[in-house]
Formats: sequence, structure tokens, C-alpha cells
Amino acid sequence: ARRGQLFTKLAREITVAARQGGDNPDMNVRLRLAVQKARDSNMPLDNIERATKRGAGGGDGSNDALEEATYEGYGPGGVAIMLHTLSDNRNRTVSEVRSTFSKGGGSLGENGCVSWNFLPQGVVTAEVNPDEGEEVALVAIDAGAEDFKLEESYLEIYAVPENFDLLRSAMEERGVKINTAELSMVPKSTVSVDQKTAEQTLKLLDKLEELDDVQKVYTNADFPDDVLEQYKS
Repeated sequence: ARRGQLFTKLAREITVAARQGGDNPDMNVRLRLAVQKARDSNMPLDNIERATKRGAGGGDGSNDALEEATYEGYGPGGVAIMLHTLSDNRNRTVSEVRSTFSKGGGSLGENGCVSWNFLPQGVVTAEVNPDEGEEVALVAIDAGAEDFKLEESYLEIYAVPENFDLLRSAMEERGVKINTAELSMVPKSTVSVDQKTAEQTLKLLDKLEELDDVQKVYTNADFPDDVLEQYKS
């Protein structure tokens, strides 16, 4: 069921991207990223092509009513949470989001209540040889990256959205093993949370991500490493 839901969300993103910027991935960065993410998730090529065709004006018109919206709120301990949605029924989406926030110990807020603390960024995460980490990071900076975090073999690189495509290409040309590459909302400042708040927040984020209309969820919570590892297992 989770796989089917994932494919539905990926197809929606492809459709809306094609509707907004045309069906040529070479000329449409958002579509190119959506298609790449779908391929990385092993989505069948037929599904990708159908979703692209629907967005470009072909197909049955079932996705014509999809609207984008952003919702903002607070999680346990007052951490900031933002979500990006694609929905054909805004009233249903608001109701489900509000209910999920409430049940998870948070609250849905007004537009602008937390978005001031987030910046749109392209984020690339990669596995690198620990000996080459600094060198790869410098290649990223030359390709337009603004910042990076390097922990042993794990590299996280940040770039403004306009430089994101160039950055990804530079990493691929360098032979770097990319784990993820996507446009994200990165918090300007984070909030450290204790174990109990971290567990409650992670559960709430999962519940929000499970909603059919929710495409992406962002938070400024800084989770303790041991809690993250325990939660994932």
C-alpha cells in the first residue's frame, strides 16, 4: 500500500510539473527532478509517461483540478513544521492536516507563522570516500554550492535552487554516489529537542507524510542521533 501511495504522489508531482512548465524535461527543471525521483523509486516508465502526458494536456483530465498549497504549524514542544500538498479538494486536505496535527500533539497555524524560518534550497546528499570528502565539497562549491556538511563519508550539500541542476551534474561527472537530490525547505535555525519530544515529533511527521495529499514535510527540529537511529529501527 505504501508503494502504491508513493507512486500516486510521484505521478501527481510529475503531472503538475508538466502542466506548469511543459513536457520536455530538458527545459523544465521541476519535471526533470520529479522524473528522476520517480526513476530512483523504481516507478514503471509507463506510469511516468502517462503522468507527463496528463500534465501536458493529454489523458483523461483527472488531474486538472490538482492545486498546490502550503500549510504551516507547530509540533510537540513548539517545533516548526511546513507541508507542501497537491490536492483536488482543499477542504478535505485542511481537515485531514488539522486533525493529524491535533492528534499528534501539535497545531495547524496561520500562513506565515513558521515559513519565515525556512529557505528554499537544493539539497544533495552523497556517500564519499572519507579521504576525498573535502575535495568533493570544493568541487561542489565551484559548481555553485553555498554550504556543505561533511561527517566521515556522509556529505550534505546546499545550493540556491537556480544552481541546483548544475550542482547535481557536477557531482555526477565527478563520479559521486548521490543518495538524494531534491529541492527542499531548509530551516535558518533549528531547535534541539529531548528524547520524548523527538519521538512525538517523528511520529507526527510520519502521520503527516502518510496523508494522500501531502507531498513533502519539513521541520526545524534537531533530533538526537540516537533517537533517530532507534526510531528508524
